[in-house]
Amino acid sequence: MGRRLGRRIRRPARRNGRPGPDRAHPAPPRSRGPRPEGPAVTPWINQATHRDWLGAETLRLLAFGSRAGLPEGGGAYLDAVGKPDAAQGVQTWITARTVHVYSLGHLLGVPGSAPVAHAAIAGLVARLRDPEHGGWFHALDSGGVPDRDAGKSCYDHAFVLLAAASATLAERGGGRSLLRQASTVYLKRFWDDEAGLPIDLWDNAFTRPDDYRGLNSTMHSVEAMLTVADAVEAPEAAQWRERAARAARFVARLAKDHDGLLPEHFGPDWTPDLELNRDRPDDPFKPFGATPGHGLEWARLLLHVEAAGGEDDELAGAAMLLFNRAVADGWAPDGTEGFVYTVDWDGAPMVRQRMHWVLAEAIAAAAALHRRTGERRYADWYAAWWNYAEEHLIDRDGGSWRHQLDEHNRPATTVWPGKPDLYHAIQATLLPRLPLAPMLARAVRDGMMDSAQAGTNAEAKA
Repeated sequence: MGRRLGRRIRRPARRNGRPGPDRAHPAPPRSRGPRPEGPAVTPWINQATHRDWLGAETLRLLAFGSRAGLPEGGGAYLDAVGKPDAAQGVQTWITARTVHVYSLGHLLGVPGSAPVAHAAIAGLVARLRDPEHGGWFHALDSGGVPDRDAGKSCYDHAFVLLAAASATLAERGGGRSLLRQASTVYLKRFWDDEAGLPIDLWDNAFTRPDDYRGLNSTMHSVEAMLTVADAVEAPEAAQWRERAARAARFVARLAKDHDGLLPEHFGPDWTPDLELNRDRPDDPFKPFGATPGHGLEWARLLLHVEAAGGEDDELAGAAMLLFNRAVADGWAPDGTEGFVYTVDWDGAPMVRQRMHWVLAEAIAAAAALHRRTGERRYADWYAAWWNYAEEHLIDRDGGSWRHQLDEHNRPATTVWPGKPDLYHAIQATLLPRLPLAPMLARAVRDGMMDSAQAGTNAEAKA
């Protein structure tokens, strides 16, 4: 008999003594929401001039990270002006993201992308890989010594899987071999087929799994598995898509059961642990409470899963619910534009800093929902959030995006010093130009850029 997964938490009904917002159809105050455009105004997402602007931002971001490929192998953690920050060592998740981003750059025809991807691939193939126990170390310190105490995490390995699939689709040297290795490790160590969800963490020697289960590593696993499916042949591709769909259906049920306020942390039987890190609410990977940014990211991923497998009202409905809840709780709850980082279980703000990745995921989610539904409100949010990004996050002088702002939209570095990588920002510039399936690397490789408008009902419903 299978395990019962995901005990329900109480439904938030009131906030600050007032009735909670209508989660199915949120109507934020006019000052917090985008100004609706008239029906004669073509949504930005459908305009060629806007797509040109997105393309220019893609190129600007790739130029900023051009020094990310380390000569000795690996992807550098970048400082505020795009220089490698040696003090941060070499981190597997940063290196894997570098492979993914610059494989996309190569597929886009951007000169200089391939050498960066190759350097990062070399780091995954050699320096960051554990030759004794298998898998990948979390990081190397500034002296090149592996961090064995951190153990082997699903988060890191999901990004290695994504990197390997993107490199394979970009036909980068070593990509296919890396994909075979990463797939083997992921399926043997992290994928729990009984639960239909991944194990989050092992000790360094892969002798004991940690009891913690997390939705963050699950989320990035779904993205990676869909990308792997695009990089392999049948029947293996269908198996990867089904794994992604199982995880997505679990999240869709969670969203429905908890009014779109997703628990982040779980025990070994996937019972929510609602008190984890209450004393460290701004933890960059395991924050206390719910994370609106993850609700937005999951909203988009559920639509990718649906697009890969066929129309599914459960997944689409959950995507809309997650988006609505994230916007209702997370966008400007204190009267200042921007998404707060976390909220408590009543939907009230906890950590009010504004992280760049949340805004990037909001943009991508709005684009995906507009693509799926054709509803004009998503296009209006999309434009409003790009305006916010231009005003507060995009650094026209120093390059890239400011990774963190305080509650008043001033630059901050308490969680994210520097501008470590390009993953979220670059995807925000590409996803609006592509269909929901296949995933990024395959869609770019197959020449689907800017063809996503064809065959949608966006204009009809605008």
